[in-house]
Amino acid sequence: MTPHATPRKYAWFYLPLEWLLLSIARLPFPVLYGFAYGLYGLMAYVVRYRRRVVLENLRNSFPEKSEKDIQRIQKEFYWHFAQVMVEILKLGVISDAELRRRVRIHNPELLSSPFAQGRTVLALGSHAGNWEWILPSGALEFPNRAYGVYKPLSNPFFEHFLYKLRTRSGAHLIPMRDTLRDLIKRRTEGRAMSMLTDQAAGPEDRPYWTQFLNQDTSFYSSADRLASQFSCPVVYVNIKRTGRGFYDLVILPLHDGNTPLDKEAYVVTEAFARHLERDIQAAPANYLWTHRRWKHKRVV
Repeated sequence: MTPHATPRKYAWFYLPLEWLLLSIARLPFPVLYGFAYGLYGLMAYVVRYRRRVVLENLRNSFPEKSEKDIQRIQKEFYWHFAQVMVEILKLGVISDAELRRRVRIHNPELLSSPFAQGRTVLALGSHAGNWEWILPSGALEFPNRAYGVYKPLSNPFFEHFLYKLRTRSGAHLIPMRDTLRDLIKRRTEGRAMSMLTDQAAGPEDRPYWTQFLNQDTSFYSSADRLASQFSCPVVYVNIKRTGRGFYDLVILPLHDGNTPLDKEAYVVTEAFARHLERDIQAAPANYLWTHRRWKHKRVV
């Protein structure tokens, strides 16, 4: 069975919703962005989707900015988010050639060399740009070598639907709970394991704490432990918007996989945090501000 040919595991009454979403996805990009403009107005001015969280995150992250600038970034964020939503939906029908045309990958040799050696590369990304286009684009550039770690959704319909979107171009998904088992099983298969590591790590996640965007911030530290245990090269991945529906996917080295790592020094996670901070500061509206990423406090 191909990665996207998953059996239906949700109730029949979700089928009209699936047909509706795929029908919308078939609209041309210019029409989709008109639809996105309606979503923007709904989120920013009617529902005010998580507006308090967005403003709190922006004010704490950019204390040097005026309230006028904060309000402007907030509105730009909602417009960016609306575009990302329709672009994610478009994954259901977009052709491989069209996706390749819209995502330009920089420095792919940072992955192809370890692949030739049969090594797993940890690719650390974030919820910046259009994060859902990273894995499908990687699967087109490196057939059968793109794996993504993800957290399954509790709703069976949306779990099924997003699974199909994410794997449609040949990518593979790994439930978060199976990450270690999968690394052990496939440690000699040249491939990339994509991980979005910018969520707020709780005490049970063995977080790494550092100053990030002017705040004490907890990061998931599993990349340091996995890179140390399995001698994995690690890269940073940023997908940044260059135009409406067009992105540059930039790959940068974080660890070569050969130099011994002290997994308690968190060199990889710290380097990831610095790259991410720089990219958010360069394009603050293109980050996902709706999550409470600073809800945990450091235990002294």
